[in-house]
Amino acid sequence: MREETKEQLKEQKKCMTNRELSWLQFNERVLNEAGNPRVPLAERLTFASIFQTNLDEFFMVRVGTLMMQMQSSEVVRENKTGMTSKEQVEAILKEVHLLEEKKANIYEQLMGELEPKGIRIINFNKLSKEEGKFLESYFDAHIAPFLSPVIIGKQHPFPFLANRQLYAIVLLTTAKGKKRLGLVACSNNVFKRLIEIPTRPGCFMLSEELILHFVSKLYSKYTVQEKAILRVTRNADIDASEIYDEDMDYRDMMEQLIKRRNKLSAVRVELSRKIDDKTKKELAKYLQIGTEHIIDVKTPLDLSFVFGIQSYLRDRFDLFYPKRSPRRSPALNAKESIIAQIEKKDVLLSYPFESMKPFIQMLREAADDETVVSIKMTLYRVAERSEIVDALVEAAENGKEVVVLVELRARFDEANNIEMSHRLEDAGCQILYGLGEYKVHSKLCLITRNTQEGFSYITQIGTGNYNEKTSRLYTDLSLITARQSIGQEAAAVFTALQKGEVMDETRELLVAPKCLQCKIVDLIEDEIRKVREGGQGYIGVKINSLTDKILINKLIEASRAGVKIELIVRGICCLKPGVEGMTENITVVSIVGRFLEHSRIYRFGIGDEEKIYIASADFMTRNTVRRVEVAAPVYDEEIRNRIRYMFDTMMEDDEKGKELNASGEYCDRFLNTPKKNSQEIFYQDAYDNENV
Repeated sequence: MREETKEQLKEQKKCMTNRELSWLQFNERVLNEAGNPRVPLAERLTFASIFQTNLDEFFMVRVGTLMMQMQSSEVVRENKTGMTSKEQVEAILKEVHLLEEKKANIYEQLMGELEPKGIRIINFNKLSKEEGKFLESYFDAHIAPFLSPVIIGKQHPFPFLANRQLYAIVLLTTAKGKKRLGLVACSNNVFKRLIEIPTRPGCFMLSEELILHFVSKLYSKYTVQEKAILRVTRNADIDASEIYDEDMDYRDMMEQLIKRRNKLSAVRVELSRKIDDKTKKELAKYLQIGTEHIIDVKTPLDLSFVFGIQSYLRDRFDLFYPKRSPRRSPALNAKESIIAQIEKKDVLLSYPFESMKPFIQMLREAADDETVVSIKMTLYRVAERSEIVDALVEAAENGKEVVVLVELRARFDEANNIEMSHRLEDAGCQILYGLGEYKVHSKLCLITRNTQEGFSYITQIGTGNYNEKTSRLYTDLSLITARQSIGQEAAAVFTALQKGEVMDETRELLVAPKCLQCKIVDLIEDEIRKVREGGQGYIGVKINSLTDKILINKLIEASRAGVKIELIVRGICCLKPGVEGMTENITVVSIVGRFLEHSRIYRFGIGDEEKIYIASADFMTRNTVRRVEVAAPVYDEEIRNRIRYMFDTMMEDDEKGKELNASGEYCDRFLNTPKKNSQEIFYQDAYDNENV
């Protein structure tokens, strides 16, 4: 790679956005769906909760990392805009305050729209005396016995506050005027979160608000001066290498990591009410955090209660999305051998519009097939009760060689993966735990058969996890093929993994960390060359995030050369399109809808010469050079046309699609009458195809 000049770097910065701020824009698009009147009311509650969960994880991982960098003696700058870690945290907190205001307005709007539907979240100001007495009796009998109020003092040091749990914080004064700080844990599985008022069905009070109202009863010898609900978010970005011990079993080490994560430093504190500056400073001192990280929130601090409201409304079908269940793929007959059908023709499954069942059926078939010698698979995130794991267990118990690479470092799924690895190992599967410095994020399955004609392969390459639950919620693609050239390279990938190595060279598959980024650069350069030779160049990419600076710079170069570039980027996009003289030939669209956009598609070229891949990798440095990822070429012309159609339909989405402009803002699109919703179109296609 040529080193950029200072002038080139300056020009490139005009086209780039900070990663963290771009992610906050994505989460704002999620929040906007909570306020979107075209989304059914009960579903808007889900988007509000997703917004909060997303923001929690963002603080736990990204802000946690930045705050650790701030403790370093070396000033760390990110490579797109040159912002330091401190500058990024300051910008994040400023933006989060604005998002909290927006969330509060949308929450108030949602609660207002729920009232005519018979649902209200109320406080004591709206209760009659009789209802107040009922709640006091309820508190005394069903909540107070399970509370453990504490007072902070010399004999009672400040307790550890668990990550994302609710606490009542109380400023108290004694009869002599001395001030004390009280804390009460409000998160408890013993009592209900939503407490229904018996005289008014559909009216609820949150348990933490009930505790806060009657908190004086827990501190009868004190006077309550101030009170609020508090919630702490803790850093979760801990690296397995930090606790590495060569004498420790890797699985045991990951179990230690999970325990340590729960006790890491605070990165954010949320308060449901304002407290005086002195108390805030005292709280910040106890939690070893700056007061700027203490955020006043005007909504309940934990929005998970909305799912309880949804349960109450289940008979109101008009308040929910129309039912959408995955359809049967017309490419496969469930009454015949899946393997035999794949040997005749490549098959593409499109989730959640089509069912994952044919893939699971193929695994079960392989488990019983006498010609199957081995099944090899990479697992990153699986369902808790996984039929895929059941099929692998059955295969091992039937004497097949089953090799499973279980990535124990799949963030926040470590515990489930550890448990699943025990089960597979007990059944006789050979378990691999990744590659040390590289996470294995590829979605690759290889079935090897020994027939009268010799060895043959069935290969499956996917864009999403082997997870029955998420296959109904995320959009993903799954390519199943009997092409032996692809099977041979997939076999080479597994051989390398079993030896603790990575692929140094490939011919058909793109395999990170060494054979994906460089090959994508080559593919982009091919399109630049075509334009410079007087032809047409085209690049179409659908991914979740775009942060890889090498690929961003190459896309800028292609745009300047005149290559038409269409990018569908759901989340982070560090590239600004439409910048004069730089990215004028680039269009960026983000789709946030009912299903989580998760598939990855790479397109290079036009017509018969077009190269099409589906992949597990986003254009993020962590994917392109720090993980094992696999992209597979699509050769079947019928499937290629289908992928082109899907991509083009998403580019025309103006119902859920937003377009990024040169100022870094996402704008509504006005392309069709009526508006196009690509996800609804794909579901209708699947429904129609099933019933042909």
